[in-house]
Amino acid sequence: LAAGFVAAILAVAGTSALQAENGWSHTNYLTFSAPVALPGVQLPAGTYVFELAMPSSERHLVRVTSRDRHQIYLTAFTNLVPRPRDLSRKQVVTFGEAAKGNAPPIKIWYPQGGGDGREFIYK
Repeated sequence: LAAGFVAAILAVAGTSALQAENGWSHTNYLTFSAPVALPGVQLPAGTYVFELAMPSSERHLVRVTSRDRHQIYLTAFTNLVPRPRDLSRKQVVTFGEAAKGNAPPIKIWYPQGGGDGREFIYK
């Protein structure tokens, strides 16, 4: 049920990136066709920049901004999690469950081209 809901609301229209020294993307542009949630914030449908705030660090700090980068929606520490072997390389987010009528929370962001994901911490 959750997977079907996610497929219906998520449209990753384009995930482009700035390439880092290690050859994988630290920045992804993600487009959502319906509202989604992150810790402490709900994002309306639209395009957002997901990036590692400190790519050369081991701190796993993720920043989410508006497409033009003028609005910062979230800067938060995340947990590093391995990408499941059966998860498509094209899938860049997974969602948690939400009550009916609420925006689904983004559980994990998998930077395009990179192996490990960044799990958002909800209280």
